[in-house]
Amino acid sequence: MSEAGLEQKYIQEAFDTNWVVPLGPNVNGFEADLEAFVGEGKSVVALCSGTAAVHLALIACGVGPGDEVLVQSFTFCASTHPVTYLGATPVLVDSEKDSWNMDPELLEEAVRDRIAKTGRKPKAIVPVALYGMPYRIREILAVGEKYGIPIIEDAAEGFGSRYDGQVLGTFGQYGILSFNGNKMITTSGGGALICPDAEAKKKIMWYATQAREAYPYYQHEAIGYNYRLSNICAGIGRGQMTVADEHIAHHKHIADLYEAAFAQVPGIRFHKNPDAHSDSDYWLNTITLDPDLRVKGQDRAYTVPVTGAVGGAAGVTHGGGSLHTDCEPNANVEAMRLGLDALQIEARPLWKPMHRQPVYKHAPAYVNGVSEALFKVGMCLPSGPMVSDDDVAYIIDGIKGLIEE
Repeated sequence: MSEAGLEQKYIQEAFDTNWVVPLGPNVNGFEADLEAFVGEGKSVVALCSGTAAVHLALIACGVGPGDEVLVQSFTFCASTHPVTYLGATPVLVDSEKDSWNMDPELLEEAVRDRIAKTGRKPKAIVPVALYGMPYRIREILAVGEKYGIPIIEDAAEGFGSRYDGQVLGTFGQYGILSFNGNKMITTSGGGALICPDAEAKKKIMWYATQAREAYPYYQHEAIGYNYRLSNICAGIGRGQMTVADEHIAHHKHIADLYEAAFAQVPGIRFHKNPDAHSDSDYWLNTITLDPDLRVKGQDRAYTVPVTGAVGGAAGVTHGGGSLHTDCEPNANVEAMRLGLDALQIEARPLWKPMHRQPVYKHAPAYVNGVSEALFKVGMCLPSGPMVSDDDVAYIIDGIKGLIEE
């Protein structure tokens, strides 16, 4: 049976058996599939989003009001926002240039400085597998062990990425997975928390189901959350798990095509595994454009305000306040994005570092300039399971055609 057929089978079973709720056979089956996939004897809780998984992992690590959490600055806001949900403060740590992820040396500097300044050590460390690229987990773990700080791996973009052959999300105390609509596998919306053992899973499930006590009525002695995954969405996930390895292999195949092509294009560099330890899932394939590279239409970049969602992203209801912010991609990157858009090719800038986001302007930050420099020159290219070899050839030709002679 095809992937789509399996998804429809599990969904229909949910309706036929009236399990149209955030628990049930599909949720249990999906969790079992995920536990087999990540291995290492870990337990997994299926949740409504990766953001919810970050939130619950922080709670499990004892994060509360007034605490500090060290978070990679070069990331999507789902890595940092849950820290603020708990009344804690994200302490933003910049990247190293090879993986683009949390710099272990800067991380230790931040730990020492926070202890010196506050008299307390941070409650957790959150590295992020940016675009699926593995972080230098061995060195990050060493910092955590040295100072007694738990590691929460945000592998939301790194489903199936490995370091030294081990799946990301299984090294630290907790690991984050995401099954949003654009991820390696999807449940339309959803996520999961990789837990160290069955006892930790049991506690997370309690928090994720409104922290209800064992009485014949609703008794609550702690604050809980409505974070469990729908049995319907889990049915989609069970079908997706049957093709997870194929999806990962396809993303890597696309990466090989991009890498080979851009090796022949002066001024463009493809971001690839930096060493033999790293095995990225290449969730999103990324390139950087040399600042001196001239792109057609570059002189017209940033002349028309964006009035809606770039790339069809949902939830954009605030119009931009101006044509520019104080930290933005270079004009040639924006010109390339606009040129590709005119060719019906969706490309996007890299994540804007959290330490340059207005909402985190007062957050402590330990920076070295790496993530900001990459944000100015980087771009994400189409990378999904529906992107064909012909599509990649069209994208590459489109990029080449936009470069001025």
